[in-house]
Amino acid sequence: MLDLNPKIPSGPLEQKWDQHRFSMKLVNPANKRRHSVIVVGAGLAGASAAATMSELGYHVSCFVFHDTPRRAHSIAAQGGINAAKNYQNDGDSIRRLFYDTIKGGDFRAREANVYRLAQLSVNIIDQCVAQGVPFAREYGGLLANRSFGGAQVSRTFYARGQTGQQLLLGAYSALERQVALKGVQMHTFEEMLDVVVVDGHARGIVTRNLLTGQITSHAADAVVLATGGYGNVFYLSTNAMLSNTTATWRAYKKGAAFANPCYTQIHPTCIPVSGDHQSKLTLMSESLRNDGRVWVPIKRSDNRAASAIPESERDYFLERKYPSFGNLAPRDIASRAAKEACDDGRGVGPGGLGVYLDFADAIKRLGKSTIAERYGNLFDMYQRITDENPYDQPMRIYPAVHYTMGGLWVDYNLMSSIPGLHVAGEANFSDHGANRLGASALMQGLADGYFVLPYTIGDYIAGTKLAKVDNTHAEFRAAEESVRAQTKRFLDIKGKRSVDSFHKELGRIMWEHCGMARTKEGLTEALKLIPALKEEFWSNLNVPGSGDTLNQALENAGRVADFIELGELMCRDALEREESCGGHFRVEYQEAGEAKRNDDDFAYVAAWEFAGEGKTPILNKEPLVYENVHLSTRSYK
Repeated sequence: MLDLNPKIPSGPLEQKWDQHRFSMKLVNPANKRRHSVIVVGAGLAGASAAATMSELGYHVSCFVFHDTPRRAHSIAAQGGINAAKNYQNDGDSIRRLFYDTIKGGDFRAREANVYRLAQLSVNIIDQCVAQGVPFAREYGGLLANRSFGGAQVSRTFYARGQTGQQLLLGAYSALERQVALKGVQMHTFEEMLDVVVVDGHARGIVTRNLLTGQITSHAADAVVLATGGYGNVFYLSTNAMLSNTTATWRAYKKGAAFANPCYTQIHPTCIPVSGDHQSKLTLMSESLRNDGRVWVPIKRSDNRAASAIPESERDYFLERKYPSFGNLAPRDIASRAAKEACDDGRGVGPGGLGVYLDFADAIKRLGKSTIAERYGNLFDMYQRITDENPYDQPMRIYPAVHYTMGGLWVDYNLMSSIPGLHVAGEANFSDHGANRLGASALMQGLADGYFVLPYTIGDYIAGTKLAKVDNTHAEFRAAEESVRAQTKRFLDIKGKRSVDSFHKELGRIMWEHCGMARTKEGLTEALKLIPALKEEFWSNLNVPGSGDTLNQALENAGRVADFIELGELMCRDALEREESCGGHFRVEYQEAGEAKRNDDDFAYVAAWEFAGEGKTPILNKEPLVYENVHLSTRSYK
């Protein structure tokens, strides 16, 4: 069993982070130049961490499998970033942001981590403004805010409908400055395939160059994984097609605990599936729910055009069911409500898998130009994809897999159960509990990279006696050979099925049995189907070409192999958790259609430990202790 010490500082909640920073060991400026840090990933968490660590004086090596960090999936977080600035003077505060985030996560997140996130939110905005991020502003020049799901205050800062892209450009500019100063060595087209552990500490990684096939290893004093989430285990998701779990999964198999893998988020405002040809889904930002009203016809199988359905025959179901929050109910609740309406035969569009998101009232009230100013690029994107004009008719939306709250277990210092291996952003589990509130992913990624890791990695380096290690060490050679052996194994199968066919089949199993609604019977069935799929994968996979050059089938084979194993762990975790909370909705555990938690038995972090190939993983439990909030039934009515 693992020792899951969260290392939460003592003292009042409001003072924990400040006291902890003061008690940390420091590395003096001259000594920082003697230490090296590897950062894998250059989205918001990775780019901000790499830039900041380099700015402090550390030698940083940053690895991405893209041609540039600007392709990181962080750009897809369009709607905004939360911060408790209270510019609107509408009652917001750090304490309220903390509570909204804890409640939004259905009381399944650590108090101390979430409070620190709320504290740091105010610093993030200042940092990004200083970098030139073009946040929207009010007429008088102050930064503008809008509302997001799960909150009754306006605390979301935004740059039209492209906030993630603008924030990434800010972090990217800071990163490229360090690249130019030779503080960061940038490695593009390099995919991490293993983490190297020496004497119990993470000391480097093994990568494969996606253009040449060359396998190399890289040593450092500390390693940061900032590689995003694993939503593509479902095949169809809002994630970029290249997004995968390989870095975190390989770390899991080297000893890093994987926490709460069943906590996946379904986003309510996505363009519906249009056919079997699709390889990904498109997210329409949650910010649209500020001005768009969600509805379906009252009558079942009503095929009339939206404009032909009078107000008296429309069901604005979120406003009806959740009058306090209305269309800004949290994502998990809004998604299940949409599914319920479609399951009742009142869905719209092909197959009845859609609900309307209607802007007619907002356009009438505010004018088309104001709506275009707020959401113009989103409206244009919707029209290009659907050939429908959302200014003239409602958007059609349906829930889709979006974000993963689970990830590698980390302590308060963002260090995994492997000493020296730190995990940031969506790749860790720490801040969102069972459901992520909108506009908090960007907040977490930048808080981790700009303001947490620079302190905690320094504390680790200063407090750990690290032997000199380079990539000639036996552990590096062994890790390289393991990667080469797996590459050869993929190429030697010479079966008849493509990688994509296995990925699609896995996605169907996961969506049907571990998607928006889960049952004991369905999860048990999935735990039979996935091992059978895995067996066929390793006996009937076809990977053409060689490993010595660009080979996308080979890349995907490794990623899908990891997804298959992760999918099994997700179903195991979902079966073990006999309650409904946030994005984890077990049909057997509900009350009046709402999620029913079991705090007596399940107020813990489920941290799974790899037990070896073919062996059942070990469940470790970190109890969640709430000293500052009252555990209550989450209600948005």
